[in-house]
Amino acid sequence: MTSVLYDAPGPKAKRRNIIFSVVFFGLLALLLWWIWSVMDDKGQLEWSLWKPFTESQAWTTYLLPGLADTLKAAALAMVIALPLGAFFGIARMSDHRWVRVPAGAVVEFFRAIPVLLLMLFANEFYARSTDVSSADRPLYAVVTGLVLYNASVLAEIVRAGILALPRGQTEAAQAIGLRKNQTMTSILLPQAVTAMLPAIVTQLVVIVKDTALGGVMIGFTELLNARGTLAANYANVIPSFIVVAVIFIVLNFLLTSFASWLEGRLRRSKRSTGAVLGAEDVEELNAAEIGGSYGTGAEK
Repeated sequence: MTSVLYDAPGPKAKRRNIIFSVVFFGLLALLLWWIWSVMDDKGQLEWSLWKPFTESQAWTTYLLPGLADTLKAAALAMVIALPLGAFFGIARMSDHRWVRVPAGAVVEFFRAIPVLLLMLFANEFYARSTDVSSADRPLYAVVTGLVLYNASVLAEIVRAGILALPRGQTEAAQAIGLRKNQTMTSILLPQAVTAMLPAIVTQLVVIVKDTALGGVMIGFTELLNARGTLAANYANVIPSFIVVAVIFIVLNFLLTSFASWLEGRLRRSKRSTGAVLGAEDVEELNAAEIGGSYGTGAEK
């Protein structure tokens, strides 16, 4: 099958693809076998190192509280960064220079600073200039750093998603007398949401992973920090890293799976003009239009 973007491979290309696939999976199997052998030689596969993860104490005392703090920080950062990013993204497209220029300066400034530096600065700010308790300060610092950095990135995602829409959408809205804010909220944003969703979800995954920076540098008791305490008590550094990595993989897989389901739902919705209609959708719309035409003729 051939499409505009993809040519079906011929017999030679199919054989070449099969050979490349076999070679790749063979090398991958060798790599996994080598990792397994090294870990076995170093005693990292001994049952005594993995046994704590089969007992409730390791989870209830270390991993689950750390996971709860990770989800708490990530959720707070997402809830604050998403509307803030949308606000600055729209502000950067304002017709008013006094709105557009400051918004652009804020976005470019915080987008250029590493998120770890923002966390460290926020931690020192809360320690020296506010009355935030030492117990709550790491959470505040992590959320502040994540919000400042990711809101600026999300602002660019929102701006790019809106600018990617055909200019005719804006012109048509202006032709029927809609104001710019009405055009943005009623016409452009609903269409751009579907196109922006993959990039937004990617940034949300980054938020979840970057919570670990706070645990390493400012003592925030998130999942990776809790892993360090667990490994110190059970002397299972490598197994604990592997278990925490698997937990992060599962978290991000659930997040991306939900986003994929939501994107598919939006694309199937006839109200989402950002969706790409398939052949069945086109046939259904044509049938409805023809039926409406026949009905009008019958009335006449």
